Amino acid sequence: MPYTVQGRELETDNEGYLLEPDYSDEVVPVIAAAEGITLTEDHWKVVRYLRDEYREHGHTPNFRNLLKGLADVLPGCDSKSLYELFPVGPAKQGAKVAGLPQPLGKGGY
Repeated sequence: MPYTVQGRELETDNEGYLLEPDYSDEVVPVIAAAEGITLTEDHWKVVRYLRDEYREHGHTPNFRNLLKGLADVLPGCDSKSLYELFPVGPAKQGAKVAGLPQPLGKGGY
């Protein structure tokens, strides 16, 4: 199920994750809509954090590290609030909406 963003078709795996990361802001609303998510500023903060982590480390953090890492970005953020943003799973669904490849292994690695 490829996504079409500004006339470009982006290839995905069977679960809808991009095969190659796309850091354009235009891709986020397209994937979010496909996931049934209405974006807020808090979604964008998580997206930016996940993209920065992927650029720096080559992967996204698992849920526990995501929660710890977001402490500075989203003060007062807890498990419940992250699941309200990304109900399928903050680490995996967040990475998908951010336009990143599917996290590998257990917990986002």
